[in-house]
Amino acid sequence: PTGTPASPAFLAKLVDFATAHGIMLVHDNPYGFVLNETPPTSLLSIPGAKEVALELNSLSKSHNLAGWRVGMLVGRADWLTEILRFKSNMDSGMFLGIQQAAVVALALGDDWFAELNATYRARRALVIALLQALGCEPAPGQTGLFVWAAVPPQYADGYALSDTVLAEARVFLTPGGIFGSNGNGYIRASLCQPESVLREALERVKEVTERHVDRKEASRVTQ
Repeated sequence: PTGTPASPAFLAKLVDFATAHGIMLVHDNPYGFVLNETPPTSLLSIPGAKEVALELNSLSKSHNLAGWRVGMLVGRADWLTEILRFKSNMDSGMFLGIQQAAVVALALGDDWFAELNATYRARRALVIALLQALGCEPAPGQTGLFVWAAVPPQYADGYALSDTVLAEARVFLTPGGIFGSNGNGYIRASLCQPESVLREALERVKEVTERHVDRKEASRVTQ
């Protein structure tokens, strides 16, 4: 996920394209409630989408139930029937305790999301400060659990920056290139660590960048 929110107009273009070419459109939408400043948008709310699209969601991101595999799939009855026929050969149901926990999670109100997003906003501020300390440019308006940023010109790509930061600061940032060649010029940082870990990572990165500045200044004096 790039963190770029899809507008209703963009989703409408996808629906039109899928309709024109007979393509099944699948929308994985688990980040809709995370750091989204606008109401979450379902692809199926777009006119014509119900004929060409399926939408997935889960409690992994919105309710911190990652790994419990609690989710939903919504769409045309004939498509869902085929999926259920296949799935029935893979498993025979979910542990009842997890189902009951999911019921409680789904009953949570707006206060839950307000608290959750307050936590992620605080983490995001630290992550953005870390990326900026490296000379990266985080794209504005991102949602979800990750922050993407353009790699500064002194690095060949995200891999080069990631390797440097890992070797010198012992902090790992994901090179965007692992998600495809279009991500080569970017780096991705996660908001899934507590503030204490992110603060330590920020301090480590600052120490490294300050050492680099000191070396450059010493080199100028020597010259």
